Amino acid sequence: MSVEPPQDPLDRQQVRHAMRARRRAQPMAVRRWAARQLARRVARHPLLRNVRRLAAFMPADGEMDPLPLMRRLHRRGITLYLPVVRPGSRVLRFRAWCPGRPLRPNRFGIPEPLPNSSPLLRPRDLDLVLTPLVAFDHRGGRLGMGGGFYDASFAFLGRWRWRTHPRLLGVAWSFQHVPELPLAPWDIPLHGVATERGIWIPRNGSVRR
Repeated sequence: MSVEPPQDPLDRQQVRHAMRARRRAQPMAVRRWAARQLARRVARHPLLRNVRRLAAFMPADGEMDPLPLMRRLHRRGITLYLPVVRPGSRVLRFRAWCPGRPLRPNRFGIPEPLPNSSPLLRPRDLDLVLTPLVAFDHRGGRLGMGGGFYDASFAFLGRWRWRTHPRLLGVAWSFQHVPELPLAPWDIPLHGVATERGIWIPRNGSVRR
């Protein structure tokens, strides 16, 4: 049985509940297929031009799996980074990681690179950030899990997403798109969203297949 997001007006917690349930319900075969499609589409996209430092994430809670893409980009020579949660701070740091190297769970149970395995990098020193999300809308609005870590970490971008660095590329299932999210002033918009169906750029609403 599919779980549909609530219709207008959208409530943030209702959207989170519906989308998390729907993505957790995806069969493993569908997850693997979608991850391969994501890797194929993102790896050839112009957003990857001149990218040297790329942050990604380890999937949890049914999130779209970026690992096949990460492996492909690592073979291309792009340095991969994973987020590190620091005690007493919502501002993330990022540590370099190679596929196959050991990880350990943080306090949320999400795998992170081992301490001191490489220097910590500031968010502003990245080129492209693959960003997890629960839902997104036509404006590039992003709804996360509610912790505020990505919004706090990239608050320096403000609303000037087309003039600043790094770029934030959401990674999601295509069904995580909703008509319009109730955004808060601190919500940082995305430069684009990558799904198994293509990459959607909110500036013009187009999808590159």
